[in-house]
Formats: sequence, structure tokens, C-alpha cells
Amino acid sequence: MSHDHADHGDAAWKHDGVRVIPGNQLDTNTAQTPGMNRAAAINFARVGAQKLWAGTVTIHANAKTGAHHHGHLESVIYVVRGRARMRWGVHLEFTAEAGPGDFIYVPPYVPHQEINASTTEALECVLCRSDGEAVAVNLDIEPVEKPESVLWVDPTHPHGGV
Repeated sequence: MSHDHADHGDAAWKHDGVRVIPGNQLDTNTAQTPGMNRAAAINFARVGAQKLWAGTVTIHANAKTGAHHHGHLESVIYVVRGRARMRWGVHLEFTAEAGPGDFIYVPPYVPHQEINASTTEALECVLCRSDGEAVAVNLDIEPVEKPESVLWVDPTHPHGGV
């Protein structure tokens, strides 16, 4: 299908333009990782998306996922509700936390684990990936006992932020 504006008449945009996916109609038939529930909103199968995947992820109170990575995909996690604790590295030796309104970036092939830091409330997030395919490679990793806490460092926060 061509996405050249000149190829579409007014009527074609009606069904080939903007799509709204109701929150109660997400697709749970997607790659899953033990300890979490993913649901797709935007992907190739649902809307024809060629370069991204978007959906939701819920981790129940006091739960954590198994170690995994997402192959060549970049991931962005937006925390809607709850407290996320991320562990990453070859032995999940690094950790950082994020709360409501925070974004988390996960580069390609990085072994990681999402943990719900709360013992009483669910962790609810919106998840976006850089391709329309849903890749989740579950890993058998022996994590270090005490991971190193890492502050978020970027050009505007050279000394780290929380």
C-alpha cells in the first residue's frame, strides 16, 4: 500500500487515515513475558503500522518479569500508575526506579527485568517499540544479589537525576 498523499482521494482517507483504538479493545495475542501482561493497541495486524508497536503492560503488585530482551527493537515505557523498578545488564547488575509521568528507554538487545516496586498496587504502563513486530526473547539469567543503583544521566542532567 502506498502512503503517498497524491495517491489518496478524499474518500480513501476515511478508512486509510487516522485510527482510534478503544482502550477496551486491545489485543492480548502478542509476545508475553512471565510476570506481566502485554496488550497491543497499534501494530501491523491491527492498523497496518510498519515501523512501530504500541500497547499497554500491567505488572501486578509485588511481581516481576523474567529476564528478557526485545532483539533489535528500541522500547519506550511510560509509567501511568505505580512504581517501576528496572534491572538490566548481563547479570541484571544495574537498577533504577521510575514513577508516574516518567519515561524509560530500553536500547536493543539489553537484558532487563521490570519489577513492580509496590507490594499493594498494580504497575500500569504504556509501551512503544520501534517496529511493528512484537519481539520478546526470554532469558535464563542468574541475577546478582545486590544490583548497583544508577541515576539517570543525560546532557541536561550530567550529575544524574531520580
